[in-house]
Amino acid sequence: MIEDWRHGGFGLYIHWPFCEAKCPYCDFNSHVSRRIDQSQWCKAYLRELDRVGALTQGRVLDSVYFGGGTPSLMAPETVRAILDHVQRTWPMRNDPEITLEANPSSVEVGRFRAFSEAGVNRVSLGVQALNDTDLKRLGRLHTVQEARQAFDIARNQFDRVSFDLIYARQDQSLTAWSQELTEALSLAVDHLSMYQLTIEQGTAFGDRYSRGRLTGLPDDDVSADMYEVTQEVCEKAGLPAYEVSNHARPGSESRHNMIYWQYGDYIGIGPGAHGRLTLDGTRFATEAWKAPNVWLDRVNDGTADRLFQPISHSDALGEFIMMGLRTSEGLDLARLTGYRGSEYHKNSARDLEDLGMIYFHDNSIRTTPAGRMVLNSVIERLLPDQ
Repeated sequence: MIEDWRHGGFGLYIHWPFCEAKCPYCDFNSHVSRRIDQSQWCKAYLRELDRVGALTQGRVLDSVYFGGGTPSLMAPETVRAILDHVQRTWPMRNDPEITLEANPSSVEVGRFRAFSEAGVNRVSLGVQALNDTDLKRLGRLHTVQEARQAFDIARNQFDRVSFDLIYARQDQSLTAWSQELTEALSLAVDHLSMYQLTIEQGTAFGDRYSRGRLTGLPDDDVSADMYEVTQEVCEKAGLPAYEVSNHARPGSESRHNMIYWQYGDYIGIGPGAHGRLTLDGTRFATEAWKAPNVWLDRVNDGTADRLFQPISHSDALGEFIMMGLRTSEGLDLARLTGYRGSEYHKNSARDLEDLGMIYFHDNSIRTTPAGRMVLNSVIERLLPDQ
């Protein structure tokens, strides 16, 4: 698997761990802090860029993604300093994708021009719902009107804009979701991410659910119907699914996220950030220390990654299968069979094909609509024996 990562590309993920408030459904590594020393954090990111840059000299960087948390709470000067340092650290493709996640609050929207001038060319807005009642239930601090205003401003400031929606919310009907989705598409977006609400342990929603206080959640059948409607409505609107939860007009797919799904290499910088990095023919899994203050301390002594361990060929094959089957392009059979010492279950593949769950096309394995409905089961059938 030497240099296999080149098929997927090379990206940089930067995690900003702070939010104005913790959403009750969120299990990401995010924290609420009243006092943040932007200068201290900027210096830490630049130091980490130097460390990982030394490991990856000469690589061409395809994308940069500021995630969180809420990275639009970063000072624009911090974003500019990071991107300037990135350009000094790696050669970049001629048209790199540089994404920043943002919430539609007036404070963050007011920084859009400065972010654009710093080098950001794509924004992903965390809209989540298009009615105010559900926004409050989800713990969001913006209104639908603010979201629409933020979207209009973003479209005028950035080349590309995406936004997220959550479905299968409390008391949400199939008809209501279909209408909301149609409204979202009327905004003439070129990229939409739609996620089913999942109840995670360790979140406020998880606690309420365990005590029987999170009522009105759609059952599995209704949630599955919502997923199917999402595929149909977006397909008709010219935004087909290129990944299970992501829809885009052709050419507007998230290049950075495609690096993940095509199993390229990516560096993760910031508290709790994950990465995959191939060095001297060995693929490594990386994970940074999660607590913000611990991460800052570790940056200073060059040990910001609490995990930096090789991935076995079999595990790498499993990850490749799990990622690739999520996309409309599917699994590249040439790459799939190139993982030496590992083999996917060809007999299972034939069985799944007979069941109408997958199909072979252009030297790839792809899931059918029925297969995507039970994707985890399809993946499990194809994974190699451990």
